[in-house]
Amino acid sequence: MLNGIWLGLMLAAVVFAAFTGRMDAVKMAALAGAKDAVDLVIGLVGVMALFLGLMRVAQEGGLLRAVQRGLAPILGRLFPDVPTEHPAMGAMIMNLASNVLGLGNAATPFGLKAMGELQRLNRTPASASDAMVLFLAVNATSVSLFPLGVIAVRASLGSTSPEAIWVPTLLATTASTGTAIALHFLLRRRAWFAPRSDLAALDSPEPIDFAAPDAAAEPEPAAPASLGAKLVIAGTLGALAVALVLHVARSAGTASALAIARDTFGSWFLPVFMIGLLLVGLAGRVRVYEVAIEGAREALEVALRIVPFLVLILVAIAMLRASGALDALVAAIDPLTGPLGFPAEALPMALLRPLSGSGSYGVMVEIMKTHGPDSFIGILAGALNGSTETTFYVLTLYLGAARVRDGRHALLACLGGDLAGFAVATASCHWLFGS
Repeated sequence: MLNGIWLGLMLAAVVFAAFTGRMDAVKMAALAGAKDAVDLVIGLVGVMALFLGLMRVAQEGGLLRAVQRGLAPILGRLFPDVPTEHPAMGAMIMNLASNVLGLGNAATPFGLKAMGELQRLNRTPASASDAMVLFLAVNATSVSLFPLGVIAVRASLGSTSPEAIWVPTLLATTASTGTAIALHFLLRRRAWFAPRSDLAALDSPEPIDFAAPDAAAEPEPAAPASLGAKLVIAGTLGALAVALVLHVARSAGTASALAIARDTFGSWFLPVFMIGLLLVGLAGRVRVYEVAIEGAREALEVALRIVPFLVLILVAIAMLRASGALDALVAAIDPLTGPLGFPAEALPMALLRPLSGSGSYGVMVEIMKTHGPDSFIGILAGALNGSTETTFYVLTLYLGAARVRDGRHALLACLGGDLAGFAVATASCHWLFGS
């Protein structure tokens, strides 16, 4: 589907420019878009290296295991048909814990393992079981606590408050997950979505080995913190608490409580978050600098991986904007979306997000570059990107890997979650930033 979308953008840009006499502008936009994409990635590498390094420290310090323990009782209630000690439960917990922490690459093998194990429990192999549909709904809309990728992009584009999208993103992703879960329970007993036993499972020329040990491996438990580490952690947290009290006391009387809270969050969140990740590593006896270097090296791999996607998407949108076609589309749609509080300029982001992670990432970058990362539209684009996952990719990958032909109500539950996430992202951005 993304092939058709990208080709359509390119064709529309050139044809529209041919009629409006803007071929020179489209030509220059194509060359400038390609250069800007590479420049952006170069600027992004440093910020990504910092965040990936810090996250690796916290991961090895036991943060992933802590999230895993927190999710275990919740998933036990959501999936009563899956035995607590079954391999499917362990794989689902690790998959969702990885997603919560923004470790998407680590989440995929656990997700494949979970679908394989759930298929072993499935009485109708050609149709997804209730547990499989619910897992897909949660996975495709999973709550993300740390939208580090969006924060990194905003920082690289010169945002004065790159972490500003954290609250609207958290609200939106929570809404999308809650809605998807609610739709699953609402639709699962409907006759239209009943499991079908008259279908044969999908054929696979190369069956996937779901029992691969590396896909089911759990993180090693972190060693207990030393006395010295505990003293450093307690001293740091105590000093920050005292400093916060003094900061609020100095600001009292100069502004409203809400303004003080917002300004304090904007200036304190990112530094305290970084220190928090390091303290988690210190508590787990991690050699923080060496491990951070290992994590930072991943930034180069990520940069190389996203360059082709960014170049092609940014060139297509730059050409479309230079031709005047995008402005015409926005003018036509704005009377419909404007009264709902949703700017038409953000519509491409909302349309592409369920289809393609790389495509929506490129659109988000282009929106921020055009309107500014701290503009309302730029902030909304970042919140939309973090509000949900790439629905069609998740469904295609996981259902195909488990060789399930009938996904039942999984698509409706996931798309309903997407819409809820977009709506809450828009409402929370209006609430926090106004427009």
